[in-house]
Amino acid sequence: MTAANGTGRARTLVVAATIVSGLILTAVFSQLHAKSAAAEGQSRERYLPEYTADGDLILPKNFEKWVYVGSPLTPNALNGGKANFPEFHNVYMQPWAYEEYQKTNVFPEGTIMFKELQLTIPGQNPDGSRTEPSGRGYFPGKLNGADVTVKDSKRYADTGGWGYYNFNHSEPKAPTAKVKPKMECGYCHMANAKKDEVWTQFYIRLDH
Repeated sequence: MTAANGTGRARTLVVAATIVSGLILTAVFSQLHAKSAAAEGQSRERYLPEYTADGDLILPKNFEKWVYVGSPLTPNALNGGKANFPEFHNVYMQPWAYEEYQKTNVFPEGTIMFKELQLTIPGQNPDGSRTEPSGRGYFPGKLNGADVTVKDSKRYADTGGWGYYNFNHSEPKAPTAKVKPKMECGYCHMANAKKDEVWTQFYIRLDH
């Protein structure tokens, strides 16, 4: 075999190896893309409210993985020692509902606003604040139950299209909850919330 033939064969092998490597990389990237797309699809799953046979709302699943929209706080120390809601209100919304709202500026049917309640760490000062390395302020402590609001114009027609539920003001959260009377929750939202019974004035990502 001549040197020229040997060089040609070597080049052919290099080209073949390069092609095979390229095909392998393409397959790997395709699999990774498919897995990524599947994961994204799961994160955008259209999770809707679930009810028992008696009509009680079932505690929404995996709410902590939803879109976080804000945490208003009304501590006891700033409200005469007896705030109605003396916790951080960590509010979450399903990803699909959040995306639709951003597109339409309307809360779609089936929207769930999940408000997980979280107490502040006990204060060191008269105003209930304390001093931590970052400075003086109010800092989140133990979880303390949850309040949930559901958009369903037909089911909750007498409270403006939203149903209001409490899953304990303590831990653990209740597995189910009964809808609250209008005067207990709905009336306040209807009278004071900025938009469609939602306190969008406290959630900058929704206030548009």
